[in-house]
Amino acid sequence: MLSKNYMNEEPLAARRALEALRSGVPNSESVLALGTTQTQIVERFNSLLATALDRNRSHAPGGMLIGGGFGSGKSHVLEYLAQLARSENFVVSKVVISKETPLHNPSTVFRAAIADAKVPGRPGSAIDEIATALDFNSESYAEFYRWLHTGGGSLDHRLGASLRLFEYYSGDEEFTDKVTQFWSGEPFPIPEMRKRLQEAGWLEDYTLKATKELELSRDRFVFVSRLIRAAGYSGWVVLLDEVELIGRYSLLQRAKSYAEVKRWMDGSSVDPAAPLVCVLTTVDDFEGEVLFGKGDYNKLPEKLLAKERVEYTRLADEARLGMNILANDQVPLLTPDNTELDVTYEAIRRIHAEAFDWSPPEVTGLERLPSNRMRQYVRAWINEWDLIRLDPQYSPDTTVMTIEIDYGEDRDVAGPTDSDVSSS
Repeated sequence: MLSKNYMNEEPLAARRALEALRSGVPNSESVLALGTTQTQIVERFNSLLATALDRNRSHAPGGMLIGGGFGSGKSHVLEYLAQLARSENFVVSKVVISKETPLHNPSTVFRAAIADAKVPGRPGSAIDEIATALDFNSESYAEFYRWLHTGGGSLDHRLGASLRLFEYYSGDEEFTDKVTQFWSGEPFPIPEMRKRLQEAGWLEDYTLKATKELELSRDRFVFVSRLIRAAGYSGWVVLLDEVELIGRYSLLQRAKSYAEVKRWMDGSSVDPAAPLVCVLTTVDDFEGEVLFGKGDYNKLPEKLLAKERVEYTRLADEARLGMNILANDQVPLLTPDNTELDVTYEAIRRIHAEAFDWSPPEVTGLERLPSNRMRQYVRAWINEWDLIRLDPQYSPDTTVMTIEIDYGEDRDVAGPTDSDVSSS
């Protein structure tokens, strides 16, 4: 499905779209200009959104895994899905897996997701916009409050206590700000929370104790998704890009990351009804290069089981399930056919014309081969138009160079070495 003609847009918007296409980092303008023809992915995503919207369901929406080669358009599709989700009133976060945001650390992933969250139609901080939108007299808030203090009892009690205190002290801006920061991943001293509960006469209603940050972060994902719905929005969509970075972690970190893939794809076990949807992307050759190329599929569980500890036995099982998902459950990006290439070519030609107020001539670009990626075609067309605009007599000729992706362990990416499981 391709969107509206961009000829009616302002030149500045056209230039922003062009620069995004040139760099391979899609923005709203470029995605609006090109849309997407990946109908299988869009249909699957719409099904996940529909499940999240169903308040009577008993199972989690879970997630989907998109696979494609470097430059095949995964980031473009993610931006398209983000726009689609926001049009359905979902809050959307995009997290790029990196050294600073490793998949095996739910705490850093949560903080990154909150920091990037975009609330439909609201430009400010997501958690502040969500908190401001809470109506303590609404049915959606009452439903959330009842669930949190009954069915949500397995969540960290500090979350339920913080919501109750947020309402009770709603006129105390300094305190409510501290609460919203706690919802965003910041610490909240238990003694202070106990003091506030005692002042309100609710201390006996909650068991407050320190828990592992990993467990609290997973509870926060559930809590915030429910909070978002209580504020009048549909739910929370989290987009996790470049999951293939798993391949550069240490062995134990890869195991934990595979377990996180399983968790995201299955949905929350703490609250299957949470309105939380996830989309992950990875390269399509991850199975051959990492799961079997590095021997993870067989060696990794063996090394964990050899420790003869309950937590490693459980991790081995979860990691294997995560690896099975990466190997078998990818929804592949379809290779562009001639029709899609023709339509995309004309769309980018119109953007270039609007951006620089000229009439771009026909250009050859790349030979159309199954091995070429969409990004390569796009870069070739834009570069050739750029050159001809500067020198109308120039005849550009574009060649392609393949850059291999390195899946070797990288200590700079992995961080501190795991001491209890050998990486060898």
